[in-house]
Amino acid sequence: MLDELLGRAELKDRIDELEEEKTHLERRLEAESDRKADAVTARQNAEERVNRLEDRITELEDRVDRAGGDDGGSLDFRGVSELRGDRLAAVIDRLESVETGPEGALTAMVDDGVPEAVRDAFGDRAALLDRARPCLVVADDAGLVEAALVPPVAPDPFVTWDDGFRVDRRWFLPTGSFALAVVRADLFALGEYEGRERVATTTFESDVKAKHSKGGFSQGRFERVRDGQIADHVERCREAIADRESDRLILVGEHTVFDDVDVDATATAAVDATGDPEDALDEAFYDFWTTTLYRV
Repeated sequence: MLDELLGRAELKDRIDELEEEKTHLERRLEAESDRKADAVTARQNAEERVNRLEDRITELEDRVDRAGGDDGGSLDFRGVSELRGDRLAAVIDRLESVETGPEGALTAMVDDGVPEAVRDAFGDRAALLDRARPCLVVADDAGLVEAALVPPVAPDPFVTWDDGFRVDRRWFLPTGSFALAVVRADLFALGEYEGRERVATTTFESDVKAKHSKGGFSQGRFERVRDGQIADHVERCREAIADRESDRLILVGEHTVFDDVDVDATATAAVDATGDPEDALDEAFYDFWTTTLYRV
């Protein structure tokens, strides 16, 4: 009654209304901040995807340019296939079964350039090998077999004529004991294998800050903190790799990260393995042990 007489009741009601409006605005502000953060993250992911696609386009354009000087773009492969698992093993078996007369089978590992002996054997179609390299080339003197395969574990370049193709299954298939390690900026997964069977696993994830969306001094400090976290993560990766049982090591993941690990590896490859550590390991194993077959 006294509040009504003094006019305070109306003021208190107005205060309550303003408090409610303030709470509502604070919630709206919080929601807008969350949406902005999500938008920034989505944009960064999209930019990374665009960068990967641009790199792939540049790679393909480079292959076209390299091939254009010799064949003018008029030649193409008779077929291109992705092989893995039992199908790949069957193809390797078939190549190993080929027998010819002395020096009737050509095998060559082509990397930086196509050797003259290989160009002589393939003639005009040797230009296609520039688009497939690095690759293992096989051909026979009767022209029945003319193909190129991209081995996951590439040997040093060589050229040889023999009575059969020189194909080592370890270049293409998971054989014997080896370790495969996936290294990302925030994740590590190492599997030890006997052939296709994983017999041991080591995984961990590190707390690494996401990319900064602002600029200026704040961003510089943020990047220094993030670089330090990545350096600590890389050191953990190096220690885990050193503790492995297998001598042979295959290192895959983000080039910008696993290059810093700086360990001796039988083979390395950039793979886009995502998900939790074990899922990333399975995906990387599948991607790495895949061979592209070019029928020349």
